[in-house]
Amino acid sequence: MATQPALAERAPAKVNLSLHVLGRRADGYHELESLVVFAAVGDRLALAPGAALSLEVTGPFAAKAGASADNLVLTAATRLNAAIGGVTLGHFILDKALPVAAGIGGGSADAAAALRLIARANGLAPDDPRLLAVAQATGADVPVCLEPRPRVMRGIGEKLSAPLALPPLPAVLVNPGVPVATAAVFGRLALTPGTRVAEAGPAQGAQLAGAPSHAAVLAALGASRNDLEPAATAVAPVIATVLSALRAARGCRLARMSGSGATCFALFDAMADAEAAAQALSAAQPAWWVAATTLG
Repeated sequence: MATQPALAERAPAKVNLSLHVLGRRADGYHELESLVVFAAVGDRLALAPGAALSLEVTGPFAAKAGASADNLVLTAATRLNAAIGGVTLGHFILDKALPVAAGIGGGSADAAAALRLIARANGLAPDDPRLLAVAQATGADVPVCLEPRPRVMRGIGEKLSAPLALPPLPAVLVNPGVPVATAAVFGRLALTPGTRVAEAGPAQGAQLAGAPSHAAVLAALGASRNDLEPAATAVAPVIATVLSALRAARGCRLARMSGSGATCFALFDAMADAEAAAQALSAAQPAWWVAATTLG
């Protein structure tokens, strides 16, 4: 049999433009509602199809990506093989360009990219329901990363809206280099199982239906929030420093934390403003990870 050529996929950073905590279910999981978009920056995953499953991690954040055996790329591949049986796997090479434990879904995006690559190597349709089932079993953020397009994500990540046609949003992403454990942040909320604190609302989905303008997106976001931001800031106070620096940047229209932190984002009207802000922040804080990008 001829060797299949290597395949590659982007694993873009996931950014939560808003994140509302609606409560905590009786099973202990927190129920959320979040507007999710994806950045033009991210990791890159390649697959050389073959018989043996293996993973090699390179890139600036390779050392912090954790033991290979615990990597979600291998977890997703192993679970898909168990669900289908007899699939072609192979050697993965992950270029880890995103910081880890950063609130931008790096590991989830990597797992989703692995599922897409295995699907391509085996002739599976992108909408094969077994891919989504494995994505849900692998992690709460993996389903939304499977087809990385703007959506409203609800529940514990299993309820996804239809894709939203948002305009490209010039942005700056900043991570101060401090990993934040998701469990520690949710623990700070101190919600007992069965507690309901808010009801899901149609506001964001309704406001962003059709093809909203840049101004309409900013207006919708202005009425939203990230409910995890205070808890994450208590865990990692440097988040407040990052947000202050972003809000002080010339042209910043909105600054907020993504996910459970510590990565924060700022939105701008023009890419030139985002790039200038990123250059200034990098010069002022050389230890921070800073990226000018577009979100959408």
